[in-house]
Amino acid sequence: MMDSSARPSNVIEAPMRDIYTVSRLNLEARRLVESGFPPLWVEGEISNLARPRSGHLYFSLKDDRCQVRCAMFRMQNRHLEFEPDNGMQVLAQVRVSLYPERGEFQLIAHYLEEAGAGALRRAFEALKQRLGNEGLFDDEAKQPIPRVPACIGILTSPTGAALRDILTVMRRRFPGVHAILYPVPVQGSGAAARIAEMLERVAARAECDVLVLARGGGSIEDLWCFNEERVARAIHRCPIPLVTGIGHETDFTIADFVADRRAPTPSAAAEMITPDALQWRDDLERARLRLGRTMRRSIEERRARLNLLRRALPDPRRRVQDLSQRLDGLLARGQRALLRTAERRRDTLRALLSRLHGQAPATVVRAYRIRAGVLRSRLVRCMQYALETRRAQIRSLQRALAAVGPQQTLDRGYAIVSRQRDGKVLRDAAQVEPGEPIEARLARGRLEGTVTGRRPS
Repeated sequence: MMDSSARPSNVIEAPMRDIYTVSRLNLEARRLVESGFPPLWVEGEISNLARPRSGHLYFSLKDDRCQVRCAMFRMQNRHLEFEPDNGMQVLAQVRVSLYPERGEFQLIAHYLEEAGAGALRRAFEALKQRLGNEGLFDDEAKQPIPRVPACIGILTSPTGAALRDILTVMRRRFPGVHAILYPVPVQGSGAAARIAEMLERVAARAECDVLVLARGGGSIEDLWCFNEERVARAIHRCPIPLVTGIGHETDFTIADFVADRRAPTPSAAAEMITPDALQWRDDLERARLRLGRTMRRSIEERRARLNLLRRALPDPRRRVQDLSQRLDGLLARGQRALLRTAERRRDTLRALLSRLHGQAPATVVRAYRIRAGVLRSRLVRCMQYALETRRAQIRSLQRALAAVGPQQTLDRGYAIVSRQRDGKVLRDAAQVEPGEPIEARLARGRLEGTVTGRRPS
């Protein structure tokens, strides 16, 4: 028999056992799961949908092989734009988590949309953003719509209701306008390529003044050919102004943003580009009446002005006499003016001659000689005065120097003693050493000697 104290061979002995509770295990597992996955997009089919009174949604997402539990709380699902139901294919933005109370792996959904339409809407927004950044929607790129087009081109299906609506509106508003149908498919595979090719062909033929791209209403899938990039770029390149009338009033496509004008429906597009014949007739009649009134008023004004001019026109013979008399007066005034001018010129000439005589070279030289003699006399007097002043100053300085000079001191019996080696004047007995040669300057002559001793004063 086996001993009860024996351990299985696969049990690891450790000094301490870190024993997990189920709660701790599930909580740590949830932390690992939530930190290991970023937010994800998951597509699948809804099943096991439950709507408790709390307002939360609980359901499973499955594909043909697996399924996973999901929860969407009330704060997020109140913004849903559709009603989720079992069997519905959806696209969910989720956060991976684990429900610790039951240890169940689950997804927490933050956003939910139908898979097909949602993908199309995302593609629509992405293309719209990209083309908008390139400038395809800018107002500067849009062309004006002609007021009275001679020919209108219609790009639509020849069997659709949109063509009938457009032609009905055109016949009602302006029967004389010419229209050309350019048949294109407006739905299904290959429709976008056919529309782009037809736009290039229409631009090359240049038969129309304005184009209408139209079709009736439908789902986003039905209208998707008008959201293709090649159609948008073909519209942008088209040199002919283009108006879109696609779907209903709430339908917007990429073609609507690129087009020069957008109408909410095909009928509205026809009204936008077709002038109203009745309105034009009324405007023409009003313009005719205004023109008639303006012409009559202008004729009356010109007739009255002609009468005034006729009355104001003088007799030509009297006019000639007046002009002749005026000419005689002008001649007399001219002669007098010439005489006065000549007299003024003679006076000016006399003044100039007088000034010229005063500025003759002999006169100028004589004046400068007189002025030079005066200046020379003034200069001599100034120099003599300056010399006398400087001599007096020098004599005064000599007397002051003689009074304080060293010679006067020497004459009184004093001597100036200096060292022979450097000629420095001695003022203190401590400046020399016994035995050092010295020199004494007297009032007359010099003495040389040697210091034999020193005595302090």
